[in-house]
Parts: sequence; C-alpha cells; structure tokens
Amino acid sequence: MKALVTGSTGFIGSHLVEKLLARDYKVSCLIRKSTKLEYVDRLPVELAQADYGNIDSLRAAVEKADYIFHVGGVTKAKDKRAYFAGNHETTKNLLAAVTRFNPGLKRFVLASSLTAVGPGTGTDPVDETTPYHPITTYGRSKMEAEKECLANMSSLPITIIRPPAVYGPRDRDIFAFFDSVKKHIIPLSGFGRKILSFVHAYDLVDGIIAAAEHPKAAGQVYFITNEDVYDWGMLGEFAAKSLDTWAIKARVPHAVLYTIAGIGEFVAGLQGKPALVNIEKARDGVQKNWLCSPKKALTELGFKTKLSLEEGVAITVDWYRKNGWMK
Repeated sequence: MKALVTGSTGFIGSHLVEKLLARDYKVSCLIRKSTKLEYVDRLPVELAQADYGNIDSLRAAVEKADYIFHVGGVTKAKDKRAYFAGNHETTKNLLAAVTRFNPGLKRFVLASSLTAVGPGTGTDPVDETTPYHPITTYGRSKMEAEKECLANMSSLPITIIRPPAVYGPRDRDIFAFFDSVKKHIIPLSGFGRKILSFVHAYDLVDGIIAAAEHPKAAGQVYFITNEDVYDWGMLGEFAAKSLDTWAIKARVPHAVLYTIAGIGEFVAGLQGKPALVNIEKARDGVQKNWLCSPKKALTELGFKTKLSLEEGVAITVDWYRKNGWMK
C-alpha cells in the first residue's frame, strides 16, 4: 500500500511515518520547499514537494496514493489568519486535489483535535455526538477543516481522528512542562482540579492506522485517547518519578496566567514570531474539563490504547534524556 503523509517531519507525523514503514507501507512525505527533513531524512521514504495553495501542484503527490494521512497543520501562529490558512485551507485544497486526481483513494484520514469540539461540561467527557463549540482560533480552524471533510464524505472515504493532549518523544510543547518539573516546579492553573485526557504519540499513531484500515471507519469520526481521567498534577508527579527528582505544585491564579500570556503575546508580536503562551492558550488552560470518550473507537474499531500515563511519561522522559533535551 502507498501512503502519503503530510506533517511527516513533525512530532506526530514522524512517528506515523515510522509505524507505516514498519507495516510495509511505501511512504511518501508531502513537503514544502522550506521543510526541514528532521526525523525522516534517513528513512526509506519518497519526498513529494508541493504548494498547498496550488491544487495542480498537489497532483503528483496525491494521484498514486492508496491512503492519505493529513497530519500537518499549524498549532502556533502569529495571527488568526495563519491558523485558518494552515489548517482549514490546506485541508480544503488537499481534498480538492484528491477529488480531481485520485477519486479512487482507499482512505483520507484527517488528524484533527479535541479543541475542534471544545471542552466538556461538569465532569462528563465529550464524545462524537457533542456539538461543536471551540473556544480558540486554533480550535475553530480545526473545526473548519473537519467541516470540509464532512462535506466531502459522500464522495470520498474520509475518517476524522480527534486526539486530546498528545505527548511523547519529540514533542516540544508538553516538554516545557517536563522541563519545569525537572526544575522542581509542577505548574498548575488555578486552584481547582482540572481534568483532561492524554494520549501517547505511539498509541495515537496506532489508532490513526487502525481507523484508516478498518472498512467501517469511512465516513466516521473518532476520539483516540486513553480511557483514564487525569490532571496536570498527576502528569507532574509521574514526570518527577521518572526524573528521579522532587517537585512542588505551584498554583498560578487565572488572572496571573492571563497576564503572563498577554505579556508573552505582546513580546512575541514585537519579535515577529508566535508566542509559546498566549491569551488563547491561557483560555485553554483555565478550562475545568478537557476529557473525551474512547468508547466509539473501542466499540467500532476494537481499538484501545496500550500505555498508561505513568508508562508513557517514563518512555518520554527516557527519550528526552537520551537525546540531550534534558540531563
């Protein structure tokens, strides 16, 4: 089988490429001219250079693929327009190219996000029947990407995957949290417990492939997540254990978090680059419930994650150490 992967040099995409190769797929990586070939430069993959803004330029990449895994996207941007350009417009154009040049595709898989739906209410997880109610520009841009897929499901075999917070080797976002724990601080937002779902990158790519290969998954949406309920304090405790260190929980009031985010956003704007923490990231961080349900994936695909948070954190910390990200 021939698979085309977008975002192949990124955190999730690179793990997906490796897993597909292990399953004897022939893998092609869709890249831009400016793409740095980190993690795939020594792998037996083909490179397909194209411009997402030019549907004709996508032809060579999409026309011979049996499966397309659209993992690429924008998680940080300097302005709101860039989120929609990187998440919505790329999906729209990629689907248009498939419709025009490869209508017999076996499966198109979109890696979306829990943020496309929005947070849960009370202590209940959201599921695939929960109406859209995203609270950030990133979430809205992923929602619009999903809507493009939904609009094309009558003519193309499309599956949408929604992960919650993803962590694992090569991740740079949650790494900042691990690095804080290494410095003996577990940073927590506010004073109440905030529950959420996690999925390790290894489990996520297994779920993505399981959904792609399952004949009944075409036209469906799935959350791929660990079934347990966690909070950031638990993540910090597991990280401290794996790091063989101590750490104290430092609670940051929401008002202070928003202030820090505002300053970070202002400074990043002056520097002309995306902020690591901005107002919308703070809005995500103050939510009480980012849980999603794995039941549909279990029932329809027979898929269940393998790694507990404690096991996944140990694997991740070990990778960070071996690769020089932390001592």
